[in-house]
Amino acid sequence: MTGSRVRAPRDVRLDFFRGLAMFVIFVAHLPENTWFGFIPARFGFSSAAELFVFCSGLASSFAFGKVFVQQGFGRGLFRILSRIWQVYWAHIGLALVMMALSVAGWKLTGSDYPARLGLGWFYQEPGEGLFALMTLTFTPAFLDILPMYIVLLAMLPGVMLMARLSPLFAMGALVALWILVQVTKINLPGGQGPGGTWFFNPFAWQLVFFTGFSFGIGWLKAPTLEKGVLFWLCVAVLVVSVPLNFWVILDAVPALTALHEMLIPPDGKINLNPLLYLHFLASAYVVLTLIDPYRDRLSEFRPIIEVGQQALGTFMASIALAWGLGMVLDEVGRNVFSTAAANLAGFVGLVAVARLAKRYKSSKDDRPAKPALQPAE
Repeated sequence: MTGSRVRAPRDVRLDFFRGLAMFVIFVAHLPENTWFGFIPARFGFSSAAELFVFCSGLASSFAFGKVFVQQGFGRGLFRILSRIWQVYWAHIGLALVMMALSVAGWKLTGSDYPARLGLGWFYQEPGEGLFALMTLTFTPAFLDILPMYIVLLAMLPGVMLMARLSPLFAMGALVALWILVQVTKINLPGGQGPGGTWFFNPFAWQLVFFTGFSFGIGWLKAPTLEKGVLFWLCVAVLVVSVPLNFWVILDAVPALTALHEMLIPPDGKINLNPLLYLHFLASAYVVLTLIDPYRDRLSEFRPIIEVGQQALGTFMASIALAWGLGMVLDEVGRNVFSTAAANLAGFVGLVAVARLAKRYKSSKDDRPAKPALQPAE
């Protein structure tokens, strides 16, 4: 007698915060968007990128990590390779869509959108550029996250092998790799032309990804959510970060700008400066503690959760919608009303994409299974 496995209930907080990250990513990528000045990243060192990567690691612990543990290394490796294949072609498809939008915008308006997307070298050397695009050594502007995600997924089987010796050993190796990046600046070749490197260094950003992964798989124990000493220390980190990051204060106090530049060097985002990591962890703990009494009510924010449940599709949509709506704003002009309309249109677009993706997946799940082949008599 066989029984079907019962899935553990999905933590609504994961989808809620992934959904929020998608909306913020859209706002951050809409060109010359005045709303950008008021997203969370403008008040602290970390941004929606850290949230997206952390949530991706957490989700990967459920989707892949437990497969390695419960079904064996071979099955886990197969699942990882399948996901890498999917994300790779999603990235290539998104890059082609962005290129097509840029060329169309250039032809229709005369504005050099291909140059804004960093396609100058690609069009000068199309053969070499196409090879570089396919090997992820060329990435148009704004398309840095999915290649990083591919590398992080590719690291996962090796991390699981190290964890067979000890989860502590695996986590120590990941921290050591992050430290190595801080010292040597080792990175992968990429960017918008020869000699560039990846904007999100995967050897550094793996620390955020595998922090989320470690919490999800149980290698790290989540701290108790309470307004104790840890909570107020985290609040202090957030409060101190505001004057060092909020543009209104920085414009008024040049000394704080100089201090910010001293604390976060030009490659601080690329190589995950420790302040970004610390600020993200502090933000996460404070927010999770504050919402914990209301976590059962998060399910009421259905559109946000739906966007978070379809993270790959809505991420791609956020980038393409932001680029296309930015072109529209270039033509109609930017004011309070047109900017609000563009942002709200983007939000509606993300929800629509999420619901279409959900409907498509549901239709696939509802297809009748193919009958098994009967042995010949």
